[in-house]
Amino acid sequence: MDALTYLRQDHESVLGMLEALDGAPADDGARSSGLATYVTNLVIAESQHEAVEEQFFWPAVRDALADGDELADAAIEQEQQGKQLLQKLEDGSPGEPDYQQAIEDFAAAAREHIAYEQDVVWPALSQALSRDELEKLGQKLEAAKKAAPTRPHPHTPPNATVLKTAGMGAAAMDHVRDAVTGRSDKNPPDPQVG
Repeated sequence: MDALTYLRQDHESVLGMLEALDGAPADDGARSSGLATYVTNLVIAESQHEAVEEQFFWPAVRDALADGDELADAAIEQEQQGKQLLQKLEDGSPGEPDYQQAIEDFAAAAREHIAYEQDVVWPALSQALSRDELEKLGQKLEAAKKAAPTRPHPHTPPNATVLKTAGMGAAAMDHVRDAVTGRSDKNPPDPQVG
């Protein structure tokens, strides 16, 4: 599957989660609603998505486009802000005011980031890369997601080399922690190839 189709499916999955979180219950209703499980799915999906983009997609943008550094830097800055919000969700509990605010803030930031990628970056990249190059990039993204971190790690530098080395150690620890705590059972499935 080509990179843009793969990322579009991820985006559609996340947008669906965000839509379901719009108007999420607060206070006591949040604690008993299953919101924590739903947010865990979002944290896992987004953590994996951003990690593989930072490992492979943004380096491809930098290499392929004359303004690739500028485009990638802007996107990565958005992703770092998103990771900080995801960390608040990871550390918080449903019903806490900061938790509810982090859900709202993340939803707004994620929608803005997805629009930036799809409306600004993708059209330029689809013109710069051949169909074969997009397919190869998609294969890298798909393979990397299986071993990607399942937590946000906002303090890990968003550098492809760091993520392919030290970041992989963090990802391995995430997967061990997930298995031990049962969190891996909440890992959302990859988007279906349509």
